[in-house]
This record gives sequence, C-alpha cells and structure tokens, in this order.
Amino acid sequence: MFKDESTNLISRRGFVVSAGAAATLAACGNGVGSNGAAALDARVDKTRSYLFNRYPATRDLSRKAQGILWMPLMTKAGLWFGGAYGRGALRIDDVTVDYYSATQASFGLQIGAQQYAHALFFMTPEALRQFRSGMGWSAGADLEYAVTNDGGMVSADTITALDPVIAVVFGQAGLIFGATLEGTKYTRIIP
Repeated sequence: MFKDESTNLISRRGFVVSAGAAATLAACGNGVGSNGAAALDARVDKTRSYLFNRYPATRDLSRKAQGILWMPLMTKAGLWFGGAYGRGALRIDDVTVDYYSATQASFGLQIGAQQYAHALFFMTPEALRQFRSGMGWSAGADLEYAVTNDGGMVSADTITALDPVIAVVFGQAGLIFGATLEGTKYTRIIP
C-alpha cells in the first residue's frame, strides 16, 4: 500500500507549529494586571505572623537580617525520586522587592509527602547581594538551620550565629524522610 509522506510531514510540521504557538502564548502571561503578587504578599504576611508568634526569638533574627526570603508553602513529595515546589517573596526592611520560585529535585532514600514553610535570613550584605545578582541561587550544604528547643524557642546559638544565611523551616504538615533544603534552587519570577 502506498503511503503519502508529504501528508505525514505536514501534520508533523503542523503539530510543531501548534506546540510552539501554545508555548509562546503561555509565556506571554507575565503577571501584569493579575492579582498574583497581592495574593502571594498576603500569604507571606500570614506566614511571617505565624513564625513570629510561634517562635518570638525569630523577630530578633529578622531585625539583624539584611533581607528575608519568605516561602509560605512548599510542597514536597517523593518515592525514591522526589521533587518540591513553592513560591515566595524577598523582603528588605519589610518591603517586597522580588518574587521567587523554589524548586528541588532529588534522588535517594525518601518516601512520603510534606508541606512546609521556610524563611531564609540573609545576615550579611554580601550573602544578600549574591542571592539577588545570580540567575538562580541554590541552597548548599553550608546553609545554617535554626534549631528550636523543646519549648519551641529558637536557640540563642542561632540568634547570635555569624552564618551568612540562616534557614528556618516550620509549619510542617505530613511526613517525609530525608527532607532538606539543600539543592533547592531559587529563581526570580513575576507572579
């Protein structure tokens, strides 16, 4: 049976053109005129209030910080292969200056799902500058985690630490084994 290759080729081209047009139109949604930023700022406000009310010593930490990246909701799931995603806002002097997404992919011993919030306290001007100037910033193994004591207070060691970036992970719901912020990539977005 004779098959017309030109018809098959046209349909492939049509598919590629259609897919390209759809991707282009999807990229045009730049957030201008949407309420994405306002909704994200409202989530950040609630997250900030929760953290300061639950762990009052973090207020002192925030006063010393050059800037704070608030990530109100991260969703992480994994079964050997894992991934996480969330969106948040960078605030300097309590004013939102940029919005960021956080993504993480991992492989290894992990199973479960979890939602949590976290905040990155940039304690030095250099740490904040490096975060803001890059095309994307990844949390490394040198990230210092705030430690809470049995009473839910952030330890004095954390508040007086000289680390450039301090992470506070809180509000966990669910359970996942092997969870960490290491390898999380933060990228500037327009919500």
